[in-house]
Amino acid sequence: MRSETMKYDDYTLIGIDGGATKVSGWIVNYLSEEKSYRLSEHHAELPYASIEGHVTDFTPVEIQKQLPQRESGKIDITDEESVQGQTYIEATARVVQELYALDGEKPLLIGIGMPGLKTTDQRGINAIANGPRMPEYCTSLEKKLTASGLNLLTPVARLGSDADYCGVGEFYAAEGSFRNINNAYYLGGGTGAADALLLKGKLVPFDQIKSWMAKTWEMKNDLDLSFERYASASGLQFIYARHSGKSVDSLNKSKIYPPQIASMVEEGNDAAIKTYQEVAAYLSMLIFERISTLFCGSIGLIKFINPRRDSLEVVHLYRGEIFERIIIGQRLGDLMASPTGQKVLTEPFLKELSTIINNADCIPEQAKSKYLKEGTFDKAKLAFSKLREAPALGAGIDAHLAHFT
Repeated sequence: MRSETMKYDDYTLIGIDGGATKVSGWIVNYLSEEKSYRLSEHHAELPYASIEGHVTDFTPVEIQKQLPQRESGKIDITDEESVQGQTYIEATARVVQELYALDGEKPLLIGIGMPGLKTTDQRGINAIANGPRMPEYCTSLEKKLTASGLNLLTPVARLGSDADYCGVGEFYAAEGSFRNINNAYYLGGGTGAADALLLKGKLVPFDQIKSWMAKTWEMKNDLDLSFERYASASGLQFIYARHSGKSVDSLNKSKIYPPQIASMVEEGNDAAIKTYQEVAAYLSMLIFERISTLFCGSIGLIKFINPRRDSLEVVHLYRGEIFERIIIGQRLGDLMASPTGQKVLTEPFLKELSTIINNADCIPEQAKSKYLKEGTFDKAKLAFSKLREAPALGAGIDAHLAHFT
């Protein structure tokens, strides 16, 4: 940790989002006078499949085998994982190299967000559901970068999660929705669902509160489906596929995504109508679970994907608090903010949520009045994130904070 004695223009701050199929990177600008951050126009991305050696039909090691190895500290990386992992690292290196050249080849300060469970030093991945384990990720990446002549201001401090980095972006970015308030919940819907919390003016990672609040992907509904299906763009496709009898693969080939499915609702398509009715119902249940759990502790509304997961504790430090803002981000936020999305999803969602809150026995009238206006959910409490590429932005911010504060 050190104070910032060098000027911002003396180095390049990069945020990397290591997704499921590609790596995306941005140069992040630090606005010193405002003490906030914003993405620059310099961006680079690369699909892992474009790297020589990429295993197209890669099959991850079963997570049930990965977790015991992680706990024992003896990770048995398969040959296929090793090969696939190198394509991930090479793709990241090439993205960084492109951004390095775009910004005058200055020393690099790099933040990286990746899925999966991290090693003890937080610089590698030692358990992941849909990819290769890479325990030496940062070390291998740094060797590639320095070997190609790039100058690193400092080693990568840690690999973060996209969900946490969404929260970091909302808190520190110039257009962040966590700014100037105390309590807020963020739900980002892209390939998966990202949860972030601001409580009493501070970012509170979900990993720190797992005893009393669960992540969206952990919870399931009465149809035995994860709530992530109703809070992510890929999940909405999955729900429509179930109702239409089509495969997700065929929808992708036909370029039928949530916005197209939303337009089909207005055209009277039965499967699309059922999809958005179902999404509105369960999305409202998810948001109510957040509201009620914060105010009065878990009321046992939700079941878990993992039946062995510990029940949520009722007592926690933030009981009695009220969310000042519910924020929807990423592609789900874009959809719900669009004119068509407002009609087919946002308005039905708010109607469902209003009904649930009105009928809730666990929340007193005084607390309900903080969310409702004349019996209807106050739209001023619902916000759609304005941040582009929130995980990459948050990764860059985290690297800057780790180095200079």
